[in-house]
Amino acid sequence: MRLETDVKLDYNDVLIRPKRSTLGSRKEVDLDRGFTFRGYKGDPIDDYRHYRGVPIMASNMDGVGTIEMADTLAQQGMFTCLVKTLAVSELLEYFNKDEVTSPPDDDSRREHVAMSIGITDTDLAKFNGVYKQVDKGNLKYVCIDVANGYSERFSNFVRKFRKQYPNVVIIAGNVVTGEMTEELILNGADIVKVGIGPGSVCTTRIQTGVGYPQLSAVMECADAAHGLGGHIIADGGCNTPGDVVKAFAGGADFVMLGGMFAGHDEGGGEVITKVYETNEVTLTPDGFYDSVYEEKKFVKFYGMSSDAANVKHFGGLKDYRSSEGREVLVSYRGEVSSTVQDILGGIRSACTYAGAQRLKHLMRCATFIRCTDTHNRLFESNDNE
Repeated sequence: MRLETDVKLDYNDVLIRPKRSTLGSRKEVDLDRGFTFRGYKGDPIDDYRHYRGVPIMASNMDGVGTIEMADTLAQQGMFTCLVKTLAVSELLEYFNKDEVTSPPDDDSRREHVAMSIGITDTDLAKFNGVYKQVDKGNLKYVCIDVANGYSERFSNFVRKFRKQYPNVVIIAGNVVTGEMTEELILNGADIVKVGIGPGSVCTTRIQTGVGYPQLSAVMECADAAHGLGGHIIADGGCNTPGDVVKAFAGGADFVMLGGMFAGHDEGGGEVITKVYETNEVTLTPDGFYDSVYEEKKFVKFYGMSSDAANVKHFGGLKDYRSSEGREVLVSYRGEVSSTVQDILGGIRSACTYAGAQRLKHLMRCATFIRCTDTHNRLFESNDNE
C-alpha cells in the first residue's frame, strides 16, 4: 500500500483568473485547431496538418454517438466517435459516401467521425471488414475504447493495430496517468482518452473506489503526451461550458462530451412525457379551485456499463460483473444546435477573459485559482429525474 498526499483537482475546484486583454469581441476568437498525428502515416489535409476543426467530440454512447449526431456536429467542424454497436452494414452505408446526399467534395465524415471498437478478435475482424470495403480511405479514425486502459492486453492490442493500420488515426483509452499515456503513445496511439469515472452516468468510482480527479488527470496526461508529440482527449466530467473551458485550459487537445449532448433529437432516444402537479391552482367555472398540471419531456440516458446497456446489447450482465453505470431521464432538449451554440459561446467568452485570441493559446494564457466554490446556486434546479 502507498499513499500519495499531493492534492489533485477537479473542475469544480478551480476558476480561471481574468486578465487584461486586447480582444474587443467574442467573434474575434478562433476555435479551430490543427493537429499532426505522431503515428499516422496518411496524407495531410493542409499545411502538414492531419486534422483541422473545433476539437469537441460527442462520446460513443447510446443516445449521443449516433450517425445523425455525427452529421450535425460535422457541419460545425466538431467530431463524433460512433457507438460500438452499429452494424457493419450501417457503417459501410455511412462511410461509403452517397453523392446524392453528400457533395463530392464533402469530406466531413472522413475528417470528423471515428468508428469505435473494443479489443476482442471480433472487434478487430469487424473493423477489418469495414475498412476493406470503404471507398477512398474514408475511414480515417478509429476509437479503441475500453473502460480500463491499464491492462497489458489493451496495450498490446494498440501496438498490433498500429502495425496493421498505419493509415488510420488511433484514439485509445481510457487512462488517467502520465506513464500509461506515454505507453499508449509509444505503442502507436495518436490520441489518448483520459478519464476514469468522472462521467455523469458512470459509477466506476462508486463501485470500485478507482479513479483520479479529472482536471489533474488532464493536466498530467497532457504534459506526458505533448512531450512525445501525442494528444489527449478530456473524456467525462464536464457539466457546463465552463468545465469544457477548464479542460482546454488544463491542456486537453480535445474534449469529449456525453451528458451535455444527451437528450437531443439527433441522439434518437425515445421521448417520454410525464405530467406533474404544480404549486399553482386555477378557478373553475363552477367556483372551485383545481390544481394546475404541466407536462415535461425526458429522454433515457445511461452509461455503457450500466444494466440498461448490458441488457440491450448483450442480454444482461455476465455473472462475474456488476453494473458500473446508471440510467437516468434527462430533459428533452430538441435539436443539438442550441447546445452547441451555448458551449462554443462559453468558450469564446472565456478566451476573451483570458486574453486568448485562439483556442490553442488558452492553455498558456490561463491561470487557475483554487476555490471552495465556483458559482451561486440560488436558482439552480435539477431538471433531470
